Amino acid sequence: MIILLAIILLLVIYLVAQYNGFVVLKTRIQEALSGIDVQLKRRADLIPNLVETVKGYAKHEKSVFTEVTKARSSLMNAGSLQEKAKANDMLSGALKSLFAVAEAYPQLRASENFQDLQKQLEDTEDKVAYSRQFYNANVLDFNAKAQMFPGNIIANMFGFKTFEFFAATEEEKKSINVKF
Repeated sequence: MIILLAIILLLVIYLVAQYNGFVVLKTRIQEALSGIDVQLKRRADLIPNLVETVKGYAKHEKSVFTEVTKARSSLMNAGSLQEKAKANDMLSGALKSLFAVAEAYPQLRASENFQDLQKQLEDTEDKVAYSRQFYNANVLDFNAKAQMFPGNIIANMFGFKTFEFFAATEEEKKSINVKF
């Protein structure tokens, strides 16, 4: 009888430990996604300053500014992971166009304001990339645990579902051609 109780107790302790492991991994994924949101918000906050700086030099490039503004708005209003990824891709493309326009204005490239904003955006892009990697690493850990035996049994018992990876879309992988 004592052996049976000890086995049941060990089984309960194992189930609790596995469940708590899933909760920890799920919380890390939520934190990582929040980190991506923070960096995307920072990026979106820098964009109006960058646009205004470039506008002063390139008044006739209205379509580029409209694209950047529209992309920023989409990013700020995105709700799901897929919407955020799509809006982020759209903003990346618009920023590539904006920087291409800036290349045509030597005085702008030499401007301290522009250089500072560009450096901040580059720093933010690095942080977004790191945040994505951190998110994907946590998703990998969670999904592997949820799909391997015996974790898959516990995941199914408690309704833990796998998460999607944050991946670059085909649009984001394309290079931007700017024509004047």
